[in-house]
Amino acid sequence: MTAFLSVTFIPVQVKAGTEIVPTSMPASKPVESAQAKILVDRLSEINAMDKSKLTSSEKKELRKEVRSTRKQLKELGGGVYLSVGAVIIILLLLIILL
Repeated sequence: MTAFLSVTFIPVQVKAGTEIVPTSMPASKPVESAQAKILVDRLSEINAMDKSKLTSSEKKELRKEVRSTRKQLKELGGGVYLSVGAVIIILLLLIILL
């Protein structure tokens, strides 16, 4: 009975005595390509601009540039996209084959 109680309560006391110290290491970011970095820098420049003094045509050009830049960043990001139909077909094939 004594051995059972010591095995039960000692690990709880040992765990209570340990202290987790948080580290100040920043989370690592994924490595970006040079072209993506240039595009992100340009977007930040556009956001920092004072747009109140621009004409409507200049604002329109900036909007077009921002849209094209974001589109390029999405293309650089890559990734695999599946449509809903493709997912359904894959699931049906898995159900039939398994």
